[in-house]
Amino acid sequence: MATTSGIGSTTIDVNSIVSQLMQVESRPLTKLSQKEAAHQAKLSAYGSLQGAISSFQSTMSGLASASNFSSLKATISDTSVLSGSVANTAAPGAYSIAVTKLAQGQKLVAPGAASNATTIGNGTLTFDFGTLTGGTFDVPTGKYTAPATFTSAGAALKTVTIDATNNTLSGIRDAINAANVGMTATIVNDGSATVPYRLVLTSTSTGAVVSARIAVTGDAGLSNLLAHDPTGNVAAQSLSQTLAAQNAALTVDGLSVSKASNNISDVIAGVTLNLAKETGATPVTLTIARDTSNVQTQAQSFVSAYNALAKTLKTLTGYNATTQTGGTLQGDPTARNVDTAVRAVFSTALIGAGAYTSLSQLGIGFQVDGTLAVDAAKLQAAVAANPLDVAGAFAQAGRATDGLVSYSAATSSTKPGSYAVTVTQVATRGASVGAGASAGVAGLTINGGNNTLEVALNGVTATVTLDSGVYATAEALALHVQSKINSAGAFTAVGSAVTVTATAGVITLTSNLYGSTSGVSVTGGNGASNLMDTAPVNATGVNVAGTINGVAATGSGQTLTGAVGNDASGLQLLVSGGGTGTRGTVNFSRGYAYQLNQLADQFVGVSGTISSRTTGINASIKDIGKQRDRLNTQLATIEKRYRAQFTALDRMMSSMNATSTYLSQQLANLPGAIK
Repeated sequence: MATTSGIGSTTIDVNSIVSQLMQVESRPLTKLSQKEAAHQAKLSAYGSLQGAISSFQSTMSGLASASNFSSLKATISDTSVLSGSVANTAAPGAYSIAVTKLAQGQKLVAPGAASNATTIGNGTLTFDFGTLTGGTFDVPTGKYTAPATFTSAGAALKTVTIDATNNTLSGIRDAINAANVGMTATIVNDGSATVPYRLVLTSTSTGAVVSARIAVTGDAGLSNLLAHDPTGNVAAQSLSQTLAAQNAALTVDGLSVSKASNNISDVIAGVTLNLAKETGATPVTLTIARDTSNVQTQAQSFVSAYNALAKTLKTLTGYNATTQTGGTLQGDPTARNVDTAVRAVFSTALIGAGAYTSLSQLGIGFQVDGTLAVDAAKLQAAVAANPLDVAGAFAQAGRATDGLVSYSAATSSTKPGSYAVTVTQVATRGASVGAGASAGVAGLTINGGNNTLEVALNGVTATVTLDSGVYATAEALALHVQSKINSAGAFTAVGSAVTVTATAGVITLTSNLYGSTSGVSVTGGNGASNLMDTAPVNATGVNVAGTINGVAATGSGQTLTGAVGNDASGLQLLVSGGGTGTRGTVNFSRGYAYQLNQLADQFVGVSGTISSRTTGINASIKDIGKQRDRLNTQLATIEKRYRAQFTALDRMMSSMNATSTYLSQQLANLPGAIK
């Protein structure tokens, strides 16, 4: 037997006795560890469930937008001729397009010089751009042998000063490029023996209106190099034209179209065309169609996401007959609620969704094993029959029967349904109309005495400075004023802009915004009366007004918002035009993907049930830790007491043994003791 500590006795095995007693005393500690392990297992299971729901929610969130189901694609029979991109606002259809000309800028070549450093002469270059018509053009010389007619585009003339600091061929090139006149200058060595260095001018943009007329004042050398007037005789044309400015020419379904650029976005609504090659009279076919393959992909994502969640739920809550064990969350009410709530969404018919109110109508249904599957043929047929309603079955969507009324947004208060729309006032934009013809119509000269305008636009005021120069028409001046106002930092910072037009010399400024906050006026500047006359007519825009669901709605710009307190509360509709009166209906629905996305947030959101449950479990684990610490403290005290008691007993037994031995010895030494 082991000896007790410090006394050398073999009477009692104190360590063994205390150890066995402490095993009994420690049973509550073992139960705490078992309880903690169970909590940890459940916490891990909830983590798996939360991960599965989060993954499910991520997919549902992507499917909750109607734009994912309404995408269009463009197919072109010959992509070497043109390419195209299409927005969801385009209308499906087929278009026959023939490209007879590509848009291009002008290219002019000057006479040769001996070197880049050759001094040419001093003077001023004045550039005007416009359209050349008529005349007789001689291709070999690149000049008009019979004068052409030049019609200025009306932009301000651009000037370049050539002096002793830049009068060489390379200096002239650099001066033209620095002035941003609308042409770039380069120098090409043509390899000739005496004067191989040629200045080449190329338009910075394309279109028929970028042909150049260049006037030169100053030294004869400068004039002989760059003076160019195609309306005069050959001698007036120092430059040779190697590439003529021209518009793109094409036909769309037999309709002739002329555009200044090869990038065209205003011929077919919602479609941008990029012309690359001429077809002659042979057309290519552009087909705009619904991207049904995308809908199939989105539907399969929906099914796969649900099946993954269902598999996780089955593993965590089900019973395995083979191993005769249940999942960690078997019988758990939170996990059971997840499964019940998700299935409840599937079993509820949609409201306001149009033709499709259940997933089964789209070919999506439950199989014998509890998973979802897609009948591709049935889904394809549904998309072909009514693509917008397919979107409404999955996403939050609104569909209007009036082409000039569109769904914009909704709030959590908006209830799915079909709502009648009536417009009593169409939104307008603020405008300012000159009281008479612009004073500059006769000459359209802008200089330091009339070049500033103080403009108030949509509640913001800024001063703009016009470029000095002679403007050929009031229309040209209007375009310049528009450009200057729209590039003012104070306006661009808040998204404000204007459209400026001229009719019979009268200038009109129109705000880009609709509604009561829309307004524009020229309030000052030395050019105000010159541009708008002395008493322009200013009008503030008005908001759209009307009813949704028979209740007066709130109008802001072109947006009508359903009034608080009725089913259409928070429903936002964009009324982009049309007249007053009944404007059809708007169907608003919250599809299955949208509902499931919202439902998932109830489980895994910051205050979701699973988050709350895991918070409770973590609190229990923390409490177990505290209980364990208290028990360990108590057990240490108990063990200390046991050791003290048994050590004292051991000492007492040792003392008694010593006494017994002593008495035995004494008795043995008594006379007559039995030996």
